[in-house]
Amino acid sequence: MTAAAIAVGIAFATLGVAAERIAAVWPPDEASRRAHGPRTLLLGLASGAAGWGIAARSTLPWWATGAYLVLVAIMVVLSATDLEQRRLPHILLDPLIVATVAFVPFNPAVAPLDALIGAAVAVGLMGLLGLLVRAGVAMGDLYLVAPLGLLLGWEGVLPAIFVAAVLSAATSIVLLVGRRVSLKSYIPFGPFLVAGTVITLVRDPRLLGEVAAAATGLARAAGS
Repeated sequence: MTAAAIAVGIAFATLGVAAERIAAVWPPDEASRRAHGPRTLLLGLASGAAGWGIAARSTLPWWATGAYLVLVAIMVVLSATDLEQRRLPHILLDPLIVATVAFVPFNPAVAPLDALIGAAVAVGLMGLLGLLVRAGVAMGDLYLVAPLGLLLGWEGVLPAIFVAAVLSAATSIVLLVGRRVSLKSYIPFGPFLVAGTVITLVRDPRLLGEVAAAATGLARAAGS
């Protein structure tokens, strides 16, 4: 547990709280002006754990770790917005997509071809889920999984979506039992996709570990 990882965790916890508060008041036409509460604390803690976990787990070059952290930071703000406003606005989605595309050629953990396949697989799988569970997948979710697929590659995005689905189902059951929602209620899927992505990043040694960078470097050298 290095001082740098702790500092990143604190910064992300602060970001999570700030994003949750901003989502409650901006943009004005969507603002509920809801007071801070348990969700504020939970998002702060979850965001802090995500930042700390990525910084502590990564053995990639500092610039690659920094790129992952920047992308996840955007996802934190998207999660706060989706939880509060039930939408993933393009003012946040578009920079995430552009930044992830720009990172693909330089990502030491995921080869470009794997990234492209990952994006295609992710969009196709989410589209299929949208047909099967029509009320559970929004158009914003399709935009979100494309950069997630680019970031994780096809081997990483599949477990990420699976984890997201399990977390979403478990949360829905808890909320139903507690009578906080009904069977017709819409529960945003974006935050669960982000959670699945972070969990996959931290758990999969191919993504943030030295093994990933070495394997990708050998593959690129063999192809040149």
